[in-house]
Amino acid sequence: MKVSLTEIINDFLISVSAEKNFSNHTLKAYSRDLSRFATFIKKFYIESFNDIHQINRLQIRQFMGNEFESGLSSKTVARRLASIKSFFNFLVQFELLEHSPASQIKAPKVEKNIPNFIHSSKIKTLMNIPDKKTLIGKRDLAIVELFYATGMRLSELVNLNIGSINHHSRLVRVIGKGNKERIIPFGKHALTALEVYLNERGMGWMANEQIPLFASKNNRRISVRAVQLRMKKYLSQVLGTKDGASPHVLRHTFGTHLLDNDADIRSIQELLGHSSMSSTQIYTKVNPKKIKEIYDKAHPHAN
Repeated sequence: MKVSLTEIINDFLISVSAEKNFSNHTLKAYSRDLSRFATFIKKFYIESFNDIHQINRLQIRQFMGNEFESGLSSKTVARRLASIKSFFNFLVQFELLEHSPASQIKAPKVEKNIPNFIHSSKIKTLMNIPDKKTLIGKRDLAIVELFYATGMRLSELVNLNIGSINHHSRLVRVIGKGNKERIIPFGKHALTALEVYLNERGMGWMANEQIPLFASKNNRRISVRAVQLRMKKYLSQVLGTKDGASPHVLRHTFGTHLLDNDADIRSIQELLGHSSMSSTQIYTKVNPKKIKEIYDKAHPHAN
C-alpha cells in the first residue's frame, strides 16, 4: 500500500508528541526539518513522495547537499539529518519499512565554538546595572543572579514557580531537556535578590507554590523573549557588544568560573544538565591552562 510522506510524517509527530515527552521546541524542530525534507522529495521525486518505500540513501544525501547550498550551517544540517534518522527509525520500529535508508549516512562535522563568557572581574559591575529601586530592576537582578548562580537554561528559568525553590537549603528544582529533573544549589547572593524581589511583589516563600517565580508587569509568567531583551540590555554593557549578548552567556560564565575554581568536569556536566560529556568539554577550550593544572595535580605520573 502506498502512503504519502506527508501522511506518515504527521503520524510520526503525533506519536513522538504522545510517547516521548519532547518539549514544544523539539517537536517544532522535528516538524520543520521533516517538512523541508518532504518538500524536497515531492519536488524532485514525486513517486518516492507517494511511496515511502522508494526513498533511498542517495535522495537523503541530495537533500543534505541542497540544504548546504542554501547556506545553512553544518549544525543545522546535522540536526535535519538527526530528525530524518529518527523518522525512519520510527518506520522500522512499526514495521512500515525493513531498513532505514538513513542509517549509514554520517552527519557533517559540527565545529563547537568557544563560548563567550563574562570575566570574574566584571561580575560585580553586571550586578550593579539593574535599577534596584524599581520592581522591574529587582526582578532583573534576581534573574541575573540566579542565572549566574545555577547556569540553568533560559527555558528552565522562565518555567520556575515559587515552589521550585527550597530557600532553606538554597536548592532549585528545574525541568530540563526531555523533561529531566535536576536539583541545583545556589548561593546567598541569589537568595537575597530573590527575597527582595518577592517582597516587592508582596509575596514570600509561603505563597502558592504554583505562582510563577518571575512575572511580567501584568503579573503573568515572564516570556522567553522578555528575558532575552532584558538580559541583552545588561550583558551588552559588560561585553562591549550586543552580538551574542544572550542569557546563554551567563550559562557559559557559570561553567567557566566553576572550572576556573577547580570543579571537576563531571560535576559541571551534572549541574548544567548536559546529557553528553562532549557538550561540557567545550569549557576545557576556554581555559586549557586550568585543565593542565588539574591534570598535573591529579595524575600520578604527571611530573
